[in-house]
Amino acid sequence: MLLNSKIIGSGNHVLIVLHGFLGMLDNWKTFAKKMNNTIYQIHLLDQRNHGKSFHSKKFNYEILANDLKYYTDFYGIKKFSLMGHSMGGKTAMMFSSLYPSYLDKLIVVDILPIFYKNDYHKILNSLKSLDLKKLGSRSNIDKALETDFKEPSFRAFLLKNLYRINKDELGFKINLEIILSTLSEVEKSLPSNLKYEGKTLFIKGEKSDYIDNSNSKVLIKIFPNYKIAEVLNAGHWVHAENLNDFIKEIEFFLKY
Repeated sequence: MLLNSKIIGSGNHVLIVLHGFLGMLDNWKTFAKKMNNTIYQIHLLDQRNHGKSFHSKKFNYEILANDLKYYTDFYGIKKFSLMGHSMGGKTAMMFSSLYPSYLDKLIVVDILPIFYKNDYHKILNSLKSLDLKKLGSRSNIDKALETDFKEPSFRAFLLKNLYRINKDELGFKINLEIILSTLSEVEKSLPSNLKYEGKTLFIKGEKSDYIDNSNSKVLIKIFPNYKIAEVLNAGHWVHAENLNDFIKEIEFFLKY
């Protein structure tokens, strides 16, 4: 099945962007609109079980990479640069190993091909516990989430997963049961035989601990042509917390 997407820009350099866990293409619209749209044609994708894309109980990084392959073949895209954030970064790394001839350059945002233990269970169970019919509105749902999540920007990120079923009822775009049942696939490390020799940029947020001097040592064998750039005053959601510096790093890497 074909992934949902939005295409911004009319340039000749195709850049495909993959969002992170519980994210969606909407999270990247501001980024895409601020890029030079006469140079780049940016494809923002919803990965399966996210945004407006299809739901499926089958969910691992090889499957996600093949979803992207199907998308590029459908649109006849033979060469492109690929960027993925967090979970999307792991999908991008998997794709680069499986289909290296498709890629011009690879950009991975604040993630490595290693196992990460996160608080995703807490997030998903908190969302599952919400009585959406009773709460009725986004403001009430936001207030209900405040007990577990103090940061307003993170609650706003989660609330993007809501959609209106009808004038009186809200629902989740994501399938919480499927995502909970496949959560171990999101957290796991990528295969040990992963390999991509093309130009690769890893971007880390200054305040994030997803990439550090210790765990980044795994990269040299997998991505021999890599470099790491740090974006100041940003955590894991680098593109949301310091968009201007993030774009400077992206455009410089893609240009040179």
